[in-house]
Amino acid sequence: MVTLVNLRAYWRFLVVVRQFLPLIVAYTRDRRKYVLFGGTRRVDAETRIERAEILLDSLLTLGPTFIKLGQLLSTRPDILPAEYIDVLSSLQDDVPPAPWEESRRVLEDELGPVDDAFEDFDREPISGASLGQVYTARYDGEPVAVKVRRPGIEDLVEADLRVVRWSLPLIRRFIGQGRAFSLENLADEFAKTIRQEMDYSREKRILEEIKTNFVDSPEIRIPRPVDARSGPRVLTMEYLPGTKINDVETLDEKGIDRTQLATTLQRVYLQMIVDDGVFHADPHPGNLAVTDAGEIIFYDFGMSGRVDPFIQEKIIDFYVAVANQNIEAILDTLIEMGTLSPEADRQVMGDVMELAIADARGEDIEQYRVQQIIEQVESTIYEFPLRLPQNLALVLRVATVVEGVCVTLDPDFDFISVATDYLQEEGYYEETARQLIQKGGKQVQETSRALFEVPPKLNRTLDRVESENLSINVRLEDENDVLDRLARRIVYGLFVAVGALSTAILYAFEGASVVPAVVAAVLTLPALVALYRSFRRKKGIRAKPQFTRQSMRDRRGRE
Repeated sequence: MVTLVNLRAYWRFLVVVRQFLPLIVAYTRDRRKYVLFGGTRRVDAETRIERAEILLDSLLTLGPTFIKLGQLLSTRPDILPAEYIDVLSSLQDDVPPAPWEESRRVLEDELGPVDDAFEDFDREPISGASLGQVYTARYDGEPVAVKVRRPGIEDLVEADLRVVRWSLPLIRRFIGQGRAFSLENLADEFAKTIRQEMDYSREKRILEEIKTNFVDSPEIRIPRPVDARSGPRVLTMEYLPGTKINDVETLDEKGIDRTQLATTLQRVYLQMIVDDGVFHADPHPGNLAVTDAGEIIFYDFGMSGRVDPFIQEKIIDFYVAVANQNIEAILDTLIEMGTLSPEADRQVMGDVMELAIADARGEDIEQYRVQQIIEQVESTIYEFPLRLPQNLALVLRVATVVEGVCVTLDPDFDFISVATDYLQEEGYYEETARQLIQKGGKQVQETSRALFEVPPKLNRTLDRVESENLSINVRLEDENDVLDRLARRIVYGLFVAVGALSTAILYAFEGASVVPAVVAAVLTLPALVALYRSFRRKKGIRAKPQFTRQSMRDRRGRE
């Protein structure tokens, strides 16, 4: 089996290289004029969109594993530009179903004969995805949905994961060091995520945990799993039909309040991320439905994530800072979460964030939406570039997709208002205020202590000045090596001056022989080159805010 996987991986590697190499070269030329050398190069948004569409077609051509990889890439603005993120976000996990006979073998390997395991089983799947497909059946007199892992997908995924790992050294030659690091993390994350998603036993545990967290929430429905008919490759659960959440015409015909629906959806995800620490991470409209009573149904918990308490706390701080338009607090929170480098130019980042909020809110300060802020922060992350923690990337994707669904339901939906109300109801604003008061109290204590300590010290210092017994030690902090560079320039300049003078004297007094003058000039040349190089400015990351009101208009026009 291992040999077959290796052979398949070698063949897939050749196929993947053939598919992606022209795109990698084109993408690299978008950043550097001659691929491996030359000055930096910038391309317009239309060119990037064309590249992204080619990437999308390539992922679809390569099949299930790369469709999942594309979905994961759509959550990583630290790796791809904003235009690529926009295009890949539309990637739907929808592929033709496998033949029934192949699915039947998987079912029987897990549960035994299908007709014995279920009272009735519809052989036509109701949905097909890259890793599995869903059938309807009856068990114990109740309708159930049966999710079956796609036949043979394990070998294909393992071969493709090897291809991804083998491809990294090649890709690293065409991209910057920062993104190479992010890509290696992405490869590890992708391997872990896709293996978890193929394990239906894990999905059942997550489903049960989230269902327990919302046991007292009648406004949402989460399917109940059937333990007796579930396993690592088959997941049987309660069948809950409903209207697709973005079918607004049908929702209106049924008299469902779409604004309330959007508010409920947003609050549910805030609870998952901020309070519970475990969340459904694939909230696209295909996985969300609405009952006739207005309850939201959640499907497919294969893609899910966890948030540790520290990140939960920082997400709360971020929401509060955005609601209060506190730029410094926003930057501090991004640094503490590991999203923004501490060495980043705070002035530049502050200008970018101010522009993002001002451009997003329009005339009325309460009308801005978090998606616009996130999109602009995502693009800033790409420009610098920075690294995005794994589950934070999922949180970012969830926030963007959920906000899009909410705006489809209600074009005037105000995410910030709903988030603010939720945080206030849960007491997070009070907790934040208490922390500020404690911090302020500590500063008052330190100031009060200084008022008593400083006068005696100042009095002793003045006595020493009066008795002329005061010595001052001065220590120069030269973190940027300014003095060192200045000293080297002076030395190089002296060498050049002496060399030039010597050359001139030898040329003038040696008569017909110019050899001594040439030798002196050659000896002077290294000092001249060193002096010239010392005055050249080092190249580094040069980023500028790309989020003006005009750029937002251009983006909205394309949408």
